[in-house]
Amino acid sequence: MANGYSLVSDLARHIGQTVTIFTTSGGESGRGFTGVLATVNCNFVRLITQIGPAPGCALGSCCDREMRPYGVEGSQVGGQGRINCSGNHGLGSIVDIPVDRIAAFVHNAVGSGW
Repeated sequence: MANGYSLVSDLARHIGQTVTIFTTSGGESGRGFTGVLATVNCNFVRLITQIGPAPGCALGSCCDREMRPYGVEGSQVGGQGRINCSGNHGLGSIVDIPVDRIAAFVHNAVGSGW
């Protein structure tokens, strides 16, 4: 901590906001990671870089109907009676970045408390 500044404290003030963090590593990871800041502690920060889909069996969803092979009631194969609502959805992704590997931290100036 120099002159009362702590990177971890500054990062923690931005939890819930979209930020970009550049790292000291090379290659693709050195280009930075952009996401919603979810967790900050003395060892690492966690960014949600891609939000996954909502749970597949919410009220009023397709979970009340079983998918069958093509040609039977015009629906798709779900496999052993399993439900297949809509195909390929991403599961979301997170990135954990060690604090000692952060080279730069970029955030919006508006609403940052500065």
